[in-house]
Amino acid sequence: MTIGFSSRTARSACMLCLAGVLTLMPAAAAATAVRPDPGPPGGAADRTSSLYRSGTQVRPHPGAPRVPDVSALSWVVADAGTGDVLAANDAHRKLPPASTLKTLFALTVLPVLPGGLHHEVSPEDLSGIGPGSSLVGVVEGETYRVSDLWNGVFLNSGNDAVHVLAALTGGWSATAARMQAKARALGARDTHVRSPDGYDAPGQVSSAYDLAVFGRAGLRRPDFARYCAKVDAMFPGRDGRSYGIMNTNRLLTGASGVAPYPGLIGVKNGYTSNAGNTLIAAARRDGRTLLVTVMNPQEGGGHAVYEEARALLDWGFEADGEVDPVGSLVPEGARPRQGPQAAPAAAAAAKPAEDEPGWPETGAILGVAALGAGVTALALRLKLVRDDGS
Repeated sequence: MTIGFSSRTARSACMLCLAGVLTLMPAAAAATAVRPDPGPPGGAADRTSSLYRSGTQVRPHPGAPRVPDVSALSWVVADAGTGDVLAANDAHRKLPPASTLKTLFALTVLPVLPGGLHHEVSPEDLSGIGPGSSLVGVVEGETYRVSDLWNGVFLNSGNDAVHVLAALTGGWSATAARMQAKARALGARDTHVRSPDGYDAPGQVSSAYDLAVFGRAGLRRPDFARYCAKVDAMFPGRDGRSYGIMNTNRLLTGASGVAPYPGLIGVKNGYTSNAGNTLIAAARRDGRTLLVTVMNPQEGGGHAVYEEARALLDWGFEADGEVDPVGSLVPEGARPRQGPQAAPAAAAAAKPAEDEPGWPETGAILGVAALGAGVTALALRLKLVRDDGS
């Protein structure tokens, strides 16, 4: 792997640095993952909220548009800006997420891998890819930029690209542990990660609520938002050549007879035979962004996930101001206060929240990175000493 240095010594030193980071990252992830689960986002009281009830939940004003009748086992319509859930059906039902779980993978890994970093793919990087996986075409022995691999993840849903990126950040099991910790930090309690690429695995589940949480968090990151909104890109092939890839989210591209949704800005689709079709979709209209998640439609074939998402988005925009929220994607402790307490709460929110979930993991990774930087400096100094004495 090269990180911008031209000399062999610098490359070796950076490899030593990265090796130190990746060796210790699994321990940091494990330390975070074994913390006791604090329960639902808003405490025990959230278990009695309408989002935990079965069936469709909505609080319409008189004359509000009727929620569309869709066949998905679980779905959510939310305001991406406020986090308000406008309507939902079995929001916390635990179901296989398929490749929509890659949103959580991206939230976990994007912050620790610079897009300009280059990596030569080894056989070990591509080991363990499940049969029948979606692939973007990563080739052993070829060198890729991390940003190219992210295009492969977001556009082609490439499990091969996920495996390489996971190998760069501590390995498969460590990445799964860090994803689990990230989900808990975001208040997503229904998600259990077994395979970071979303490939079906025993016990791997998420929910329409959790996927909406991941989609909202992703859209708040410029890099995530940029990748998930891409319609097409060029992907490196053999011998310096490249080929075009297209986003498999048909609601974004308008491919295969699915009309593109006006104002769509992403996020991620998925499919396995066990999970059925799953989708996180976000669209912006008149300065407002809505987010819908649809899990496993029971009618209408392969296009149903897109058409049901379309119907839910249409309803959400039409129902603006006509329904009261049935819940929130924001953990209770992070929601803005109203009234006299609002100003002190805003001031407190501006301070670094070192005791919030996820900060121990981040601190551990930063500490390990600092150690790696020290190793790099030492290696370069030793090389200079040897060069002076030769």
